Amino acid sequence: MLLKSIKSMTRAKFICPCPGGVSINTNSVPNTSNLNTIERYLKSINSIGNEKILIPQLSQSKSYLKITGIPYIQPNGNKLTSDDITTTMKYLELFELVNLAAKPRVIKASPKSDMAIIWFDIWDSQNSSKAKLLINHSFNFGRYIATIRATNMNPGVPQCHNCWKWGHSTFSCRAHGSRCQKCNSPHKLEYHRDLAWCCKANSKLNPPRLETAKGEPCPHNFKCINCKGEHMADDNKCPFWKHRFNREWYSKKAQEARETRANSTCLAVGSIKI
Repeated sequence: MLLKSIKSMTRAKFICPCPGGVSINTNSVPNTSNLNTIERYLKSINSIGNEKILIPQLSQSKSYLKITGIPYIQPNGNKLTSDDITTTMKYLELFELVNLAAKPRVIKASPKSDMAIIWFDIWDSQNSSKAKLLINHSFNFGRYIATIRATNMNPGVPQCHNCWKWGHSTFSCRAHGSRCQKCNSPHKLEYHRDLAWCCKANSKLNPPRLETAKGEPCPHNFKCINCKGEHMADDNKCPFWKHRFNREWYSKKAQEARETRANSTCLAVGSIKI
């Protein structure tokens, strides 16, 4: 009824408490006038102090956008970076009301292209009102004209949550059973402490390996199956994770891995005595 008083087609269906405030369910996305009306209504309730009323806000979602028209190599010879993009956005009126959901991601349009594509995500309303103000608009980036386009979410290079390798999804994984992202053995991480060989006693080794005390976490270190670094396969310190949106970087690493495997096979075949 409170929105009906301003002749709005938006109706408040029900109000319920939620952590830190109340949630108001409506039959359509409220506009600024609707939100102002809701704020005045809440402040008119005697049992609620005005100092406790925050500005009503819509539930947020993400909108996915990209920028085209900017060279990957800048006139000074340096590669375009996400900091270059965010610095430019700060001084443009077009982005005044925009809140980035993450740092922009800069990649080459293709391996042989000299142009960049900048992917960026923004916090937006459920009807993408902020994205609609940006899509198909252009702005100056130095002496270049950049254009904002709508796009789907850019998931980057997928990492399988079954074998923990990069380059394919979990659904398409050909591994038989789950692998541990810590030791790459055939068990899930939550069962590593109970099933992994590293925590079991072995008197045949020199020196003998003692059993890890019950209740204690695994103290042993393993190398990442992807980069061979001192961390687990799903750690965000991994170079593969840091470059997950850079398909050119991943393609180069994948080619290096294929060449290494091919050379290892040739050496193994060459060592066989006939």
